[in-house]
Amino acid sequence: MRTTRLAMVGLGNVGRRLLELIQLKRDLLRARFDLELVVVGAADTSGAAIAADVLDVAEILRLKRERQGIATYRQLGQPGASPLQMVLASRADILVELSVTNLKHGEPGLSTLRGALSRKIDVVTANKGPLVLAYQELAALARANGVRLLHSAAVTGGLPTLNIGVRDLSATVIEKFEGVVNGTTNYILSRMSQGQTYDEALKHAQEIGMAEADPSLDVDGWDAANKLVIIANAVLHRPTKLKDVSVEGIRKVTQDDLRAAAERRETIKLIALAEKVGSDYNLSVRPTLLDRSHPLAKLGAGMMGVMYHTDINGTIFAAIEEDDPYPTAAAVLRDIVQVASETQAEIDKP
Repeated sequence: MRTTRLAMVGLGNVGRRLLELIQLKRDLLRARFDLELVVVGAADTSGAAIAADVLDVAEILRLKRERQGIATYRQLGQPGASPLQMVLASRADILVELSVTNLKHGEPGLSTLRGALSRKIDVVTANKGPLVLAYQELAALARANGVRLLHSAAVTGGLPTLNIGVRDLSATVIEKFEGVVNGTTNYILSRMSQGQTYDEALKHAQEIGMAEADPSLDVDGWDAANKLVIIANAVLHRPTKLKDVSVEGIRKVTQDDLRAAAERRETIKLIALAEKVGSDYNLSVRPTLLDRSHPLAKLGAGMMGVMYHTDINGTIFAAIEEDDPYPTAAAVLRDIVQVASETQAEIDKP
């Protein structure tokens, strides 16, 4: 049995679900991959906890259920310790970076990722901020140090959008990518098409926890744009910043617009689009009219979906219905298993 040591930064919804999945899938990981995952360090806004051997996952979950910081972990808690300090002191094999997304300066995630990669620590993250702000830098840093930077959970949660593009379409020219990559706006537009006003649909999305109290990142199109930036960098091999994307949100979409579309057997979705023009791509996020026969038009509330139009692989459509953080946490676990498996394969080489 081989053991992979994890240092976790961020113990919010996704982080806690990941810890639960590590417990739930322990026997499966042992049987299928001969793999044992242990947590040797953890950090949140209170500080950190670092163990010489392992931290008790059940104890971490208990602290979070009781709304206590990880710095209160018995004897091993370190109030005020930074995520990077924890990672470097924990002897971790993989940094699992799940801190809150910060799209202004990427911290604390960006510094933590830089530090880990520079010290030859593999990284798995669901944090869009560092990837949007410094994708090319972080990818180059990972290559230079011979380590991995996996981030499939940063785009469409449990839907393997990046894996399809990076792995399965690696020898393909992608002529067009289009996707409903923000679940909140799709939920709101779906509810509006059923007769609710924008305000009613938004309020309901907030009540069920799908929309934030300040929904601007979602409804103004920026969350979808951030995901498109990551897709452009990772899949399309196009060095891309947020300024390269034309962005329009859904605030101006009215019930009349949706009714008129329905009369023409169309619907309106917030579409993230990358369309090849010559040797480059035009990138945009905007409310888009789709014929009802279009696969993305059929996505119901709570669903996300993507389409890759390719030169040799045809047109690929994939979708997911995701109404809680478990699929995103499962995507993080998927990346962890991939890193651990590739590391073992390298060790086993003759």
